[in-house]
Amino acid sequence: MNKKTYFITGGGTGGHIYPAIAVADKLLTMDTTQKIYYVGNPNNLEAEIVSQKDYEFLPVISSGMPRKISFQFIIWAFRMLHAWFECCKYIKKYKPDAIFGTGGYVSAPVLMAAITMKVPFVMHDCDANPGLVTRKLSPYAKSISLAFEDAKYKLHNKNCYINGNPIRDKFKTLTKQQARKDLSLEDKLTICIMGGSQGAKTINDASVKILKTLSHVYNIQIIFQTGKKNFESVINQLKEIYPEYNEDKNIIIKPYFDDMVTVLKACDIAVSRAGSLSISELCASGTAPIFIPYPYAAADHQRKNAKCMVENGAGLYLENSDTNEQTLLELLTSLIKNPEMLEEIQKSTQKLAKYDGTEQIIKQIENCCSN
Repeated sequence: MNKKTYFITGGGTGGHIYPAIAVADKLLTMDTTQKIYYVGNPNNLEAEIVSQKDYEFLPVISSGMPRKISFQFIIWAFRMLHAWFECCKYIKKYKPDAIFGTGGYVSAPVLMAAITMKVPFVMHDCDANPGLVTRKLSPYAKSISLAFEDAKYKLHNKNCYINGNPIRDKFKTLTKQQARKDLSLEDKLTICIMGGSQGAKTINDASVKILKTLSHVYNIQIIFQTGKKNFESVINQLKEIYPEYNEDKNIIIKPYFDDMVTVLKACDIAVSRAGSLSISELCASGTAPIFIPYPYAAADHQRKNAKCMVENGAGLYLENSDTNEQTLLELLTSLIKNPEMLEEIQKSTQKLAKYDGTEQIIKQIENCCSN
C-alpha cells in the first residue's frame, strides 16, 4: 500500500485550528496515512493542542499582515519570506503528498511554499466572507472546502464544495435528555449564554441582569459561560443583583466549559457571537440562536455569518451596540412565549447542519493526491 504523508496547517483562532485538528485526527486513524506533520506558530494555541496529539509539530513564526505600508510592514514581509523559506525546507525534507490548510496568516507561508514546490493542496474556509489568504491562494488549490454557500462566489476556483465545518462526532450521538442528565439539569427549557472562551463583556453585562427573571418568572434553566477573564466581574455583579444565585438550581455559571458539546446539546436557545465554528456547532445541536456578532472581527465576517443564518430562518439578530438587558430579554421572551417560532428556527438550524464535513474534506484530500 502506498501510504501518504500530509502537512496540516492553520492557527491563531479556534476557527482555523479546530477544523485542521479534526481533519488531522481523522487522517491519523486511516490505514493509508504514513505520517502527519502540523505546521503552525509555536507561540499560538495550535502548538499547545498539537503537543497532546500523535503527530509532529513543525514550527514557523508568522503573523498577521499590517494594514498600512510602514516600517512594521517591511519587518513583516521579511519574516514572511523567512517563514516561506523554512516551509520550503520542511517540504523538501519530509516530502508531503498533499497539504491541507484552513486559512489565516499561519497557513500562508506553508501554502505559498506548496505552490513553489509544486505540492498539491486543499483549503478550507469557515466564513461566509472568505479570508484574505483563501481569496489570494484559492486559484492555486486543487479544491476548496467551504462552510457557507455564499463564500464560493467570492473565490476563483471551480472546485468548491460546501461541507460545513468539521465537528466532533459526539454531536451525532448525544441526545438532549442525556446531555441534561450529564449536567444535572431537569428536562425543561434551557438557554445557553456564551461569548467564546474569552467571553464577551457586552453579552455578559446584559445577561447578568436578567438571570433572576429568566429563572423566577419563566422557570428556565440557564448555562452561562462568562469567559475566563470576565468571570470575576460577572460574579461580583451577580452578588449585588441576585445574592442568592448560588442556591438557584436553574443556573450553571462557569468561566469556561471544556465540553461544549454537552452544553449545546442540552439547550433549546443560545445567545452567541457568530464565529463560524460556533454556528456549525449550534446547527449540529438543533439550537435556536440569538446572534450578537463581534463588531470588530476581521473583514466584519461575524456580521456576514450571522446575517447569512438569519436569511435562512436559522436565528435572530441583535447588534452589539443595541445589546442591553431590555433588548436581550425581549428577544429571549419572543422565543419563550412562542413555541412554534422556536421550533421553526430549531428546524432551520438543523437543516443547515452538516455532520459529515470531516469525511467530505478527507475525500477532497485523497482526490488531491490521486490527480
